[in-house]
Amino acid sequence: MTDNVPVPHAPVHPVTRSFHGREFVDDFEWMRDKTSQETIDYLEAQNAYTTQHTAHLDEMSENIFQEIKSRVKETDMSVPTRAGDYWYYGRTAEGKDYGYSCRIPVEKGSDPWNPPTIPGPEEGRPDGEQIILDANELAADHEFFSIGAASVTTSGRLFAYSVDTTGDERFDLYIKDLETGELLEDHLTGIFYGATWVGEDYIFYQRVDDAWRPDTVYRHKVGTPQDEDVLVFQEDDARFNVGVGGSRSEKYLFIEVGSKITTEIWALEQDNPEGEFRVLWERERGVEYDVDHAVVAGQDTWIVTHNAHGPNFELAQSPALTGAELAPLRELDVLVPHSEDVRFEGVDTYRDYIVAVYRRGGIGQAAVMRLTEDGFTEFEELQFDEEIFTVGPLGNPEWDAPVFRFSYASFTQPTQLFDYWVESGERTLLKEQEVQGGYDPGDYTAYRLWTTADDGTEIPVSVVHRADPDTDRPQPTLLYGYGSYESSTDPGFSYTRLSLLDRGMIFAVAHVRGGGEMGRIWYDDGKMDKKKNTFTDFIAVADDLVERGIAKRDALVAEGGSAGGMLMGAVANMAPDRFKAIQAVVPFVDPLTSMLKPELPLTVTEWDEWGDPYHDPEYYDYMASYAPYENVEAKEYPNILAVTSLNDTRVLYVEPAKWIAELQRTATGGTFLLKTEMSAGHGGVSGRYKKWRQNAFEYAWLINQATGLSK
Repeated sequence: MTDNVPVPHAPVHPVTRSFHGREFVDDFEWMRDKTSQETIDYLEAQNAYTTQHTAHLDEMSENIFQEIKSRVKETDMSVPTRAGDYWYYGRTAEGKDYGYSCRIPVEKGSDPWNPPTIPGPEEGRPDGEQIILDANELAADHEFFSIGAASVTTSGRLFAYSVDTTGDERFDLYIKDLETGELLEDHLTGIFYGATWVGEDYIFYQRVDDAWRPDTVYRHKVGTPQDEDVLVFQEDDARFNVGVGGSRSEKYLFIEVGSKITTEIWALEQDNPEGEFRVLWERERGVEYDVDHAVVAGQDTWIVTHNAHGPNFELAQSPALTGAELAPLRELDVLVPHSEDVRFEGVDTYRDYIVAVYRRGGIGQAAVMRLTEDGFTEFEELQFDEEIFTVGPLGNPEWDAPVFRFSYASFTQPTQLFDYWVESGERTLLKEQEVQGGYDPGDYTAYRLWTTADDGTEIPVSVVHRADPDTDRPQPTLLYGYGSYESSTDPGFSYTRLSLLDRGMIFAVAHVRGGGEMGRIWYDDGKMDKKKNTFTDFIAVADDLVERGIAKRDALVAEGGSAGGMLMGAVANMAPDRFKAIQAVVPFVDPLTSMLKPELPLTVTEWDEWGDPYHDPEYYDYMASYAPYENVEAKEYPNILAVTSLNDTRVLYVEPAKWIAELQRTATGGTFLLKTEMSAGHGGVSGRYKKWRQNAFEYAWLINQATGLSK
């Protein structure tokens, strides 16, 4: 181990920040300039320091990479999904970083809803297979590669796809004629994620403003230059993002305008793509809603999920037409009323049924309601045997399908893909995630615990480990947390996590407030001026795991990413004695500085999540009291590894760079490492092999910190 490698020296260039009569001297704000050679030199020096300081983990990192690689069926294919007259599926090939998007025609006289069995490469590819996109070819000359849109017209003739080759999430869109294999002259630059076809002639897409906020929707006519595209919607309020998409029925196009707490939706008939969008429910602060189209008892109907009558949302219906005009959402007939115990999350509508997704008791659920000549049946919930699991609709593009597809997984059960036949209730297992080399779910166990927080709130905790360790004695443990944006960390299977579990470690998830596991109030109680609940919940779970004899204090490590990285930075300051080590991935650790810069990506829209310190001194003081970078003190800290990317537009690299510099300068104990990917974005490196290596490195560091193992 190379403990004698010197810590990189971070030059001090003090800048004084003044707001509301408060001043903060920031010695490292100069790192924000990524065009500066001084910044690049500093990041490279930190990378070299981290490389040398973790050299003793090279063998373990390589072993974990090989373990991950050995578990994955590298040459594989997805279950075909029908859209129009084709079955679409993806293939992967051993040695290739990226996949192939393929299709075959629906065979005449075959069952149009049962996916065909398609041979693998070793058996010879089927007649008529067409590779519509080879991502390996597109990525060949780029350090980074990501696809943002992949959309085919209803006829199957034209294919629109967009690519990002830097990691900054700005995409170039191209259109391919799948009959000739040629690219059209259309080339759209600087667009956001996604692209929505309307017929064969029009694409609707979004662009972003200087703060990386999707604020506009454009209509592009195939065969015309981009400078002739028509601006169809613009949102000037910087708190709101704009999205565009179509109903499954292909009858309506929707523009959704949303802030963190308010929604407004506009609609247009798809048979009139050059028409004017009309608002369905004018924005009311605090009211969020979603709209889809169904045909109920022969009438076009809006199916609406909204929170106007309660924080956990309810399901309602409203006529879609008044005469020949689109009807706004005025009188809503309740289908599923608001409940204190159930967080209604949304629906998928089909010609003959509706699929609902919701949360109850911290677990996501799914149910089906059939449409009849008279209206609706009762919802029938899908039932499963495990205590904690994840279920959700997946890959269902066809409006008139008598079957919908869903995925199911848990911490111990590899992902399964089912077709659910609505009329009979029959389930057909289409595919189960294959773990190469043999895998027995019985070798592992998963369960739910409840921790009592300081204020008496019961916090759900998910735990998974091998079934054979002596759990009568405390074990090395990794505690994971997120706790923001009403995002839920649901139980799912992981190839990579097996390398952690098989080395005797316990993996636990603290479902802290600020997430969405227990409903909207759970989220509200961990945001804005209640954000500290997120941090104290996590600390309470750590203490509880030790008190129960599950975890060992000197072998307890923690991990979180992005907003979960803020959680890591906050608990490092608040309770540094609770953890042996902390890993923070693309961590949001300088939140007050970011929230005071309206010109930065995401800042203004984020004021409804964190509070507005720019205008409100009370929020300034509250954020200043927990912002990780600004609260580093001269005391012993856990060892910390921060991982970031130079081209991240969501959490800028400068935040962890400044944080690690301050820790290295101020803390009286602990080792602090910064690893910056110089050609990547918020999601890290691209390409599956590079991602596996990144995962292997991160797990090797955590395992070593918790267990001392280095192989």
